[in-house]
Amino acid sequence: MARITGGILVLLGLILAAAGGWLAALGGSLYYVAAGLALLAVGGLLLRGSPAALWLHAVLLVASLWWAVWEVGVDWWPLAARLDLLFLLGLWLITPWVRRSLQQADGGARTWGAGLAPARAVLSLALAVSAALAVLSWFRAPHELAGRLESRPAADAVPETAAPVPPGEWHAYGRTGEGQRHSPLAQITPANANQLRLAWEFRTGDRRGRPGDPEETTYEVTPLKIGNRLFLCTPHQSVIALDATTGRQLWRFDPQIAGDLALQHLTCRGLSYQPPRAVPAPSPAPTAGEGRAEPATERPPLPVAASQGATDPACRSRLFMPTADGRLIALNPDSGAVCTDFGNGTGQIDLWQHMPNVRPGAYYSTSPPVVTERLLIVGGTVLDNASVKEQSGVIRAFDIDSGALVWNWDSGNPDDTAPLPPGRTYTANSPNSWSVSSVDEALGMVYVPMGNQPPDQWGGHRSPAVERYASSVVALDLASGRVRWHFQTVHHDLWDYDVPAQPTLLDMEVGGRRVPALVQPTKQGELFVLDRRDGTPLLPVSEQPAPQGAAAGDHTAPTQPASALSFAPPPLRERDMWGATLLDQLACRIAFRQLRYEGRFTPPSERGSIVYPGNFGVFNWGGIAVDPARGWAFTTPTYLAFVSRLVARRDDISLLVQEGGPPKGSLPALNENFGAPYAASMKPFMSPVGLPCQAPPWGYVAGVDLRTGQVAWKHRNGTVRDLSPLPLPFRMGVPGIGGPMVTAGGVAFYSGALDNYVRAYDMASGRVLWSDRLPAGGQATPMTYSGEDGRQYVLVVAGGHGSTGTKPGDAIRAYALPARR
Repeated sequence: MARITGGILVLLGLILAAAGGWLAALGGSLYYVAAGLALLAVGGLLLRGSPAALWLHAVLLVASLWWAVWEVGVDWWPLAARLDLLFLLGLWLITPWVRRSLQQADGGARTWGAGLAPARAVLSLALAVSAALAVLSWFRAPHELAGRLESRPAADAVPETAAPVPPGEWHAYGRTGEGQRHSPLAQITPANANQLRLAWEFRTGDRRGRPGDPEETTYEVTPLKIGNRLFLCTPHQSVIALDATTGRQLWRFDPQIAGDLALQHLTCRGLSYQPPRAVPAPSPAPTAGEGRAEPATERPPLPVAASQGATDPACRSRLFMPTADGRLIALNPDSGAVCTDFGNGTGQIDLWQHMPNVRPGAYYSTSPPVVTERLLIVGGTVLDNASVKEQSGVIRAFDIDSGALVWNWDSGNPDDTAPLPPGRTYTANSPNSWSVSSVDEALGMVYVPMGNQPPDQWGGHRSPAVERYASSVVALDLASGRVRWHFQTVHHDLWDYDVPAQPTLLDMEVGGRRVPALVQPTKQGELFVLDRRDGTPLLPVSEQPAPQGAAAGDHTAPTQPASALSFAPPPLRERDMWGATLLDQLACRIAFRQLRYEGRFTPPSERGSIVYPGNFGVFNWGGIAVDPARGWAFTTPTYLAFVSRLVARRDDISLLVQEGGPPKGSLPALNENFGAPYAASMKPFMSPVGLPCQAPPWGYVAGVDLRTGQVAWKHRNGTVRDLSPLPLPFRMGVPGIGGPMVTAGGVAFYSGALDNYVRAYDMASGRVLWSDRLPAGGQATPMTYSGEDGRQYVLVVAGGHGSTGTKPGDAIRAYALPARR
């Protein structure tokens, strides 16, 4: 057995020494060369039957232990990646099988037996020291920040900004147009949250995996609650009404989406709601503008909602449903009937009007539109990195009663907001807004989170107008659509750092006065806190030098904005690389040295660049939740590095980065960037065995005091139960997508972590109060409401997320405290 083991160690030592030499030649650590040579020697001694192999392995283990602690401290997961293989080899070397083999070498037990016992003792001691350090590391939490959010004195409390939503209801994606994701309900508290039980479950019957589905077919919906009804949409665009107390289906509407769509995403984040009013307000008079002299594109006919079922000619209130084929449909919340008093009898708006480069499915609104007293304001998503001939990112305001176009703001032609006349089209390829906007009707502004112009990773052809408003939060005047102010979160964005989250509006005490504020989370980890009247920063913002050296024909901005309140991670170092074993950790170190990386905002390159945070984002569309009375924010930062590699195009038709072959059916060839100089290959920075190359944690929950800009606590969130081959519940802190929700009872809820759990947290400390296993991925933002039985319900949508690979499903779950008897 010793000889077999020796042969394996010789081979392992050769591999480790050779790969370590490669790393050293790249300027990396010399440890792996030394460790490889030592293993080679241990293997050679075993082949000779010498107990000195155990002595040498003990020296190697102790030296490796010292080196590992020097690199990463007493931190379990980084230590495990460095020492697990050597530790397991040491355990094997002291087993009876190896001992007997060494004693019998050359036929003389006495020859080697005299030196074997002390050798085994020394190796056993080295193993014990290593095990003791491992046990010690289990009780340390170097990545945790323990603390508490302190409530302000009652006299200093800032009340929630008034909004006409009953306490037990949820009328918009973020409950109100302010996007706070905060409920005034307080029945569930830190003292009783552990008593939450499943009250009812409803299955929609809509699961991903149908023909024509893109990879990113996702459940991201946050339902609305109006009266005693819940309203939600499914990825395949059905609209469902449920009894909020029992979960019983009341009606379902199928918009019969057009087929053969060029979809990158198939999702619906939610519906919008127009409250009832007795007499419609007078409609603003639209006026025709000159627009841009670009030829209109012939459009295939769209289905007409009014011809697809029951209709209602006089809807007092409405639900608005954006569809994947580019429509916006108005429905009666009471019956699901199509409102024919909207859209000139059709019950819908055709969002392809005046749109260039018509390709059904390539443009639609994945997020619910903004509803004001008089307007319906709609953005839309376009294909990322498919070509330079995509649709416009225009923001449009329609009359909420008739559906007539009132104004349009196109960042490629920002000064002309009058409705376009027939035959004109919006600016092709202008930056779009795919996320959720917020509104302050008292100030007369809608706040729009903007993306950038595709291609995301190369911007050599972007116009000054496009550059000005890309990757910004833009405040538009409700009456005219003109820009009141804008704040750019990334200059000349080359990293897909579009503004992903709904701006959160609240009033704050600043310098002893009450100020209307806007908090904007970003993919790069900043929380910009601005005065929403004029965009002035309320917490300091500085311009920090950024790496230079973009690809040919492009440039980089010399500086990038940074907020005083930031979850931006520290720059990666070689010692931050990780893996399941010493070998794949070494592979990650080699990759780290081969790729270009100069910190955050390293430009994409043909060599390949590490983008950290990756385009998954520290924050994504789920945003944050705030308690406006306490001035607290509950956040869910995620950390995953990506690799961005530019691939020079030789023509405008070849597929260069489609690893799975040409896309199926009408699905688009993403990241090919037809018409640009480069295609783009983008993927997570992973080890050869499919683990992130950067060490965990990868996901947290964190509490912020918005008054001071201080992070009060930060805790790892989630386990690898659903991410590893074995269902191991290790609490490593896993990525998440989807948003949190908070309540006046001091409890926060979040289901977006990639381990299929919903959790309740004490908002003051971040302590987990309760959790429940979900039947599928919960990558949607929870909400809460009051039922007819007087109980507070917490609603969670568990349907999975295609691009994260979480388990698909179709469950809507409601939790509540036990009913009183």
